[in-house]
Amino acid sequence: MSFIVEPGVEQYAEQHSSPQAELFERLAAETREKSSAPQMMVGLLEGRFLGALVGMLRAGRVLELGTFTGYSSISMALALPPDGRLITCDVNEETTEIARRYAEEAGVVDRIEYRLGPALETISGLEGEFDLVFIDADKPNYVNYYEATLPRLVRGGLMVLDNTLWSGRVADPSADDENVRAIRAVNERVLEDSRVQNVLLTVRDGMNLVWWA
Repeated sequence: MSFIVEPGVEQYAEQHSSPQAELFERLAAETREKSSAPQMMVGLLEGRFLGALVGMLRAGRVLELGTFTGYSSISMALALPPDGRLITCDVNEETTEIARRYAEEAGVVDRIEYRLGPALETISGLEGEFDLVFIDADKPNYVNYYEATLPRLVRGGLMVLDNTLWSGRVADPSADDENVRAIRAVNERVLEDSRVQNVLLTVRDGMNLVWWA
C-alpha cells in the first residue's frame, strides 16, 4: 500500500533500485488477479528493504506476522544464510499456498515454516528469540502483536511494523476508524515504551522500526 509518495517518484525509485527476480513479477501479477486486496503486497522497494535488513543484521531467525502471498517472506528468506529460518503466520490457507508455491520455485521453501492460525496463538507456542520481527497482519491487533513479540526480539535485533502511516490518515485529525485508531495506538505505545527506541519511516505506507534501548 503506498499513498504517501507520489506515484512518479515511487516509480523512479523502483527503476533505480536493484531489480527483483522475474519470479516476483509473476507473483505480483497472480496476487492482483486472485486477491481481493492486492495492495497488501509489499512490492519491490519494501521487499528489497526487508531483504537488506536481514542481510545487515546477519539474521538467522525471522518471524513474520502476515504471510499473504509471500512477497515479503521470500524477499527475506533469500537474504538468510542456508541454515537460516523464517516462521511466517497467517490465517488464509489459499494465499499461503500461493506463497509456498513461489517460495519453492525461488529455492527457499526449506528456510520458511508456514503456520496457519491466529498469530497470537502461534506466538505463544514458539520457542527461542528472533533477530528480525516483521508485523504486517490485522491492524486492530498491532498493540497485542507488539507486546507478544517484543520479548522474543534478541538484543541487537529489529522489529518492523508495517503500514504505520495508513495512507497518511494517522496524521489527519478527522480520520477515525478502527484501523486508524489501532495504528495510532501502536505508534504511541512504541513512542512511550522506555524499553525501546524507534524511527517511523515514510517508506511506502510507513514502517516503524523498533529496537531495544
